[in-house]
Amino acid sequence: MLDIPVILSVFALVFVAELPDKTAVAGLVLGARFPWRWVFAGIAAAFLVHVVVAVAAGSLLTLAPHRVVEGVVAVLFAVGAVLIWREGREQDEEDEAESQAVGDDAGFWRIASLGFGVIFVAEWGDLTQILTANLAAKYHDPLSVGIGAVLGLWAVGLLALLGGRTLLRFVPIVWITRVAAVVMVVLAVLSGYEAIRG
Repeated sequence: MLDIPVILSVFALVFVAELPDKTAVAGLVLGARFPWRWVFAGIAAAFLVHVVVAVAAGSLLTLAPHRVVEGVVAVLFAVGAVLIWREGREQDEEDEAESQAVGDDAGFWRIASLGFGVIFVAEWGDLTQILTANLAAKYHDPLSVGIGAVLGLWAVGLLALLGGRTLLRFVPIVWITRVAAVVMVVLAVLSGYEAIRG
């Protein structure tokens, strides 16, 4: 049975964590150069693969004792907060090398494959993959966590493709990363408290 509050919570956390990520910038660059639907098809498939891997890893954590799981989750949330804080501070210039590799006359499969490849490689061990694994371990509901994470990642991908430049004119990337880092610290503290309390 799907748990709507879990789906919405995971969606919100993953969405905020993914906004300042380099993959959102890559989606923005690819979307500016190629048809957004073609790019999104590849990006969406790559995000789906990563969520399945993350949820499977998080589900394995649930086999450990509750205190151990909460301790691991607390540490990983804290590490995630540091990573996301640094991500906003060290935001690099957009790298257009990927989009330069494919000509304007490329077809759907070539552009979708490019979108898939860029995201597939960039997301391994990424903050949102770690976050998704943590949430799968915390909620013991892999399907709801998976749906929330996929929808959150897809929403950021679409936002990057359709309106990323406009958003960044109004909300500095530094503020987006700061909010995400604070949320992760709160989650780390709560999980740490649960681990101590048992």
